[in-house]
Amino acid sequence: MSGVTRRRVAGGGTSSTTEGNGTTSADISYTPSTPSEERKIAYDPKDLEDDKDRKEPKLTLMEEVLLLGLKDRQGYLSFWNDNISYALRGCIVMELAFRGRIAMVKDSNRRKFELSDRHIEVISERLTGEVLLDEALKMMKISEPMSVASWIDLMSGETWNVMKIGYQLKQVRERLAKGLVDKGILRTEKRNFLLFDMATHPIADMAVKDEIIKRVCTTLVSRTTPASFDSQSGLRNGYLRTVAMICSAYAANVLENSLFSLSYDMREKAFAKVDEYLADFSTWPFTGTGSKVNVHPGTELSMEVVSAVLNVFTKMDSIL
Repeated sequence: MSGVTRRRVAGGGTSSTTEGNGTTSADISYTPSTPSEERKIAYDPKDLEDDKDRKEPKLTLMEEVLLLGLKDRQGYLSFWNDNISYALRGCIVMELAFRGRIAMVKDSNRRKFELSDRHIEVISERLTGEVLLDEALKMMKISEPMSVASWIDLMSGETWNVMKIGYQLKQVRERLAKGLVDKGILRTEKRNFLLFDMATHPIADMAVKDEIIKRVCTTLVSRTTPASFDSQSGLRNGYLRTVAMICSAYAANVLENSLFSLSYDMREKAFAKVDEYLADFSTWPFTGTGSKVNVHPGTELSMEVVSAVLNVFTKMDSIL
């Protein structure tokens, strides 16, 4: 169980209407009147536009947070950290939102509820290629609409409802580590811990983790503007992604691992900056001078989900 202040699961009191999968497939017609005649292929222009405009990062938010928590040579997380599991589930929800798969239910009445208690829905069933993300996406698709806080709780196994225990995502840390092994960033070793052997995952490509640490430090102690950050990263929502990762690492109690090279005063300044991020980005619309990010038109409801996850993080014991 992670050290979070909230334990209730919302989303049970509102009736929902299940939408059918009324997708229509375009007929592809081909009449071979002449050998030189081209075949007509049906396609959705929106798919091409999405692929052209959206460049996905090499690592997910979950993988970056996990790397910050891993001991470089030993290849395992601190045994005393009981917050990272919960934070990783929140990262899954944010990653799906960043990739345009989920969004807040478009209902004007949602503003009557707290940000973390607003319902989310699947807006695109297109698979991401990341096993954990696709597993969570499929669960959200077949489920009734539930709130952001409810999904994080359920995927963490924090529920007394035996009917919803199947929503728990198990062995998230180990599965993320194996995915990083497949990407060549980690390697697998066997380590003996007195009475048992355990698979560990030391870092094989230290340059990847060094880049994350450098990005964290640069974001927290420099005066980089969101616009310049996005232009340099080449990623859509690059600045907001990094802010979400930093806040997630803070909630997971692994952020300090990336600040060891800073002086004491600079570390204090960095943690103060994280507090500002949480205050600015855990409300919707984003507030404060540091949260003037460029939200692309049409993605507002998805970015509202990101804000809701950060709002859930502000209620965790590790932050309180």
